[in-house]
Amino acid sequence: MNFNKVNNLAGWVVCAIACTVYLLTMEPTVSLWDCGEFISTAYTIGIPHPPGAPLFILIARFFIILFGNNPHNAAVAVNSMSAIASGFTILFLFWTITHFARKLVQKNEEPLTRQSIFIIISAGTVGALAYTFSDSFWFSAVEGEVYALSSFFTALVFWAILKWERQAHQPGADKWLVFIFYMMGLSIGVHLLNLLTIPAIIMVYYFKRFKVTKRNTLLAFLIGCAITLFVMKFIIVYTIKSAGAFDIYFTNELGMPFFAGFTCFFILIAGTIAWGIRLANKRKLKYLTIGLWSCAFMLLGYSTYLTTMIRSNANPGVDMYNIDNPINLEGYLSREKYGDWPIAYGPDFTEKTPYAKAGDQYVRGNKKYEVAGSRYIQNWSGAPGAHLFPRMYDASNERGQIDCYRQFAGLEVDETPNMADNLRYFTRYQAGWMYMRYFMWNFAGRQNDLQGFGNPRDSNFISGISFLDNALYGNQQKMPDTAHVGNKAYNRLYMLPLLLGVAGLFYQLKRNRRDGLVNGLLFLVTGLAIVVFLNQAGYQPRERDYAFVGSFYAFSIWIGLGVLWLKQLLEKATKAPVAAYLAASLCLLAVPVLMAQQEWDDHDRSQKTLALDLAKNYLESCPPNAILFTAEDNDSYALWYAQEVEGIRKDVRVVVSTLIGTDWGFDQLRYKVNKSAPFNVVFTPEQVAGDKLNVVYYSQMPGYEKDKYYDLYDILKNVVGSDDQRFTSASEDGDIYHLFPTQKFSVLVDIKMATASGAIQPGEKAVDALHIDLNNKNYLFKNDLAMLAVIAANQWKRPICFANLGTAQDLGLDKYTRLNGLAYQLVPVENTGVDLTVAYNNIMQKFGYGHANRKSVYFDEENRRRMNTIKMAHAQIARSLAQAGRKEEARKVLHRYDDHVNEANVPYGMTTNRGNLHNIFSLQFLEACYLADDLPLANKVAASLKKDLQQQMRYYKALGDGTYSEEQLINNAWLLSQGKAADLPFRQASFAQDIISSYQLLNQIEKWEQEFAPKRGIL
Repeated sequence: MNFNKVNNLAGWVVCAIACTVYLLTMEPTVSLWDCGEFISTAYTIGIPHPPGAPLFILIARFFIILFGNNPHNAAVAVNSMSAIASGFTILFLFWTITHFARKLVQKNEEPLTRQSIFIIISAGTVGALAYTFSDSFWFSAVEGEVYALSSFFTALVFWAILKWERQAHQPGADKWLVFIFYMMGLSIGVHLLNLLTIPAIIMVYYFKRFKVTKRNTLLAFLIGCAITLFVMKFIIVYTIKSAGAFDIYFTNELGMPFFAGFTCFFILIAGTIAWGIRLANKRKLKYLTIGLWSCAFMLLGYSTYLTTMIRSNANPGVDMYNIDNPINLEGYLSREKYGDWPIAYGPDFTEKTPYAKAGDQYVRGNKKYEVAGSRYIQNWSGAPGAHLFPRMYDASNERGQIDCYRQFAGLEVDETPNMADNLRYFTRYQAGWMYMRYFMWNFAGRQNDLQGFGNPRDSNFISGISFLDNALYGNQQKMPDTAHVGNKAYNRLYMLPLLLGVAGLFYQLKRNRRDGLVNGLLFLVTGLAIVVFLNQAGYQPRERDYAFVGSFYAFSIWIGLGVLWLKQLLEKATKAPVAAYLAASLCLLAVPVLMAQQEWDDHDRSQKTLALDLAKNYLESCPPNAILFTAEDNDSYALWYAQEVEGIRKDVRVVVSTLIGTDWGFDQLRYKVNKSAPFNVVFTPEQVAGDKLNVVYYSQMPGYEKDKYYDLYDILKNVVGSDDQRFTSASEDGDIYHLFPTQKFSVLVDIKMATASGAIQPGEKAVDALHIDLNNKNYLFKNDLAMLAVIAANQWKRPICFANLGTAQDLGLDKYTRLNGLAYQLVPVENTGVDLTVAYNNIMQKFGYGHANRKSVYFDEENRRRMNTIKMAHAQIARSLAQAGRKEEARKVLHRYDDHVNEANVPYGMTTNRGNLHNIFSLQFLEACYLADDLPLANKVAASLKKDLQQQMRYYKALGDGTYSEEQLINNAWLLSQGKAADLPFRQASFAQDIISSYQLLNQIEKWEQEFAPKRGIL
């Protein structure tokens, strides 16, 4: 039997299985998070968020063309690309495992027996299929995101170095090394995960070509780390930074056109490398030759970023960061938008980090680059309390960062952390909660899909072994059904994949220490090294397990090798052939088959269309030619997909409120996009270029009365935008800051225009002007200025809408909004509430629900949160209809939701990790049922709510020692929520707010049941 033929055939069979699984379970349209952005930019060859993914965009565009270049198939095409790339990742994983297994089984290149081939192939099959059905990898494999393609490149280059190792003694084998670095260069245009394989690759090369000693091994590891750093800093960042400096010099000093210096720099680089290769060949410097060829091909692969600048100059609909010049490309690649963080040296969150001036901010002008403010960076090492290994550095608490530090480090309020606290936070949160928990999800089991924030109920890893899980988290049988047996992400793997992988790890280390070190290095660098580098500050907006799939890939290799260990163990009790067949069968059933059985239901997205339907609902809730202000990610990316790809409501201008706080975001409003005409944004491009007007400060000035309202357009145009010294202030560094002299603004109402645009309905009494109070704001950011500028300059010509009422509240405009479905329209009428006719028609005729009425459609927590938004809109509109006496229509609205959302998929009563918010929304829906006199539906909703809330109270009580009554538990939770002393153990204390809200919700339901109970007749 020929091993190579069997190995190739078996690999392709396993690849086909993986591809089939992913194609069957992939989402049929756009998904939440970044998928809408990536599919949109792939379809239009646009520019996604920093640091971009040009190769991903090009390959995805190829798949879209392959699928007929049909906009309605674009999402299927890109999702299929991820599925197929993931399947090929499994192919290379299979061949990687069989490579290692063969080295453990085969002795001295002797011919392999049929039994040996069988056990090697079995190892590859078990390990590869285990990764196929692993939680984190499967999640990314079925959606149009970069992680699937990134994993493919990671698997490819690691397999390629093993291919080189097998052929290293043959002439020309070193071409594999150049191929590896070319693939790495290409992979930069997808994601940077691939680069973390470099240390492991260097170790393979070292073990094959050099004498192995402890000193040399350490030196090889350090060289691998240095090469990784060289690629990430010099090749990715400093080449572009230097090319940008060349371009500024050539353009500003030599009068040459844009891109002349950029081009000359890379011609110079190419010439230098060519000269170096020639010199190295002449002097027979083998390693220098390989290094230079590798650099050349890595830069060649990296050149996909040229397409970013080319396309950005064409101004596509999605053009993040406007990368139309080398200077912007530098900021784009270095992720300036996302800020910086310390890794090795910095302060704690208890002190403010100083900023340091880092040079001038250049922007592209008409004929040359112009200075537009200064660039500042946080000077982490300049803080007085800076120390080594700072883990608790973020002084902001906007998403609970400081609360997270204190919780996981065990800090009291106002206690200053020390080094031990930093290490405790790193161990418990960063390494424990944000890595080891994810690792155990994949190989031990998962509690549920509620995003975890450190309590014993939400998204912990479990084993499925009752006594162990109960010891870790309390009595699991007391948990609410919707967070336990009723949650599809309740996956019990009984730690079998983990145990098999650990067995494989020790087996490889014992039999081939060098290969164990190589795989261990891959495991650590793509796992804990990422933890150290990311230095995550809690709480994160979503689970981040996708960042560590490279580490889970490496562990799956050990799962495969665990089959060899079990076979060796069984040989002590039975004959070798029987042991091989038994080991393969047991491992296959106990690991990949079990994983597939447990995880299929929470990874099958084949029927779900919620992201697209949600986007449609938002767009269809907007009047014609409207501007819609949204937030990032799930509030906007699906909207981009709906417009840019499927062509839905292209008259609506979607404006991401956080992105217009940049000069390029501001400027995009100045030109037509799709069918949306440009806007007057008050300020000129020069006034908002670079860092200009990034922030403006409130300052009382003579001539401006504190309680008087001033015209918003006039203040923005003639005060904020003015360079008059009365309205500016200079910093010590010479930077100019603009000021605004009032916190009260007015926007005049043009009744005729407002009526024509639908902002005023017949019979409504409009105000003469909107009065905007920003008394709580002592400064305004550029995105605030942009939104206010649009509102001030619009003059009621076009409808202005908000996807989130919070955005309007932040601008002091919430009392001037009217709900049209999901979107809130700005109107010159106070407290108008809901447009009953428009909202009713939108819901009854246009709303979609993501196929939630179909059987067994899985909606994870983020999807359920979006479904709650839809449910809440139904509740608000139905309540308003009922209060207006239109109860029949109110009942129709309520039943529209109930008929289209199967309670088995999204129950009315459901435990959540955000203060019972799901049940609070359902309570609003219940109130609307009562007001609409729909008692049967009210009883259905109330029963679901009571079941979950009562189970929650039972669970919270069970977390204690049983000494407290329910009333005592509630009283103590109330005291704790008020910041007072309360005698509650930690497990109960972490649910204080949920205890209170559950009790309050149950009381409210009981009160309504009595109030709205059918009145019995008197005999």
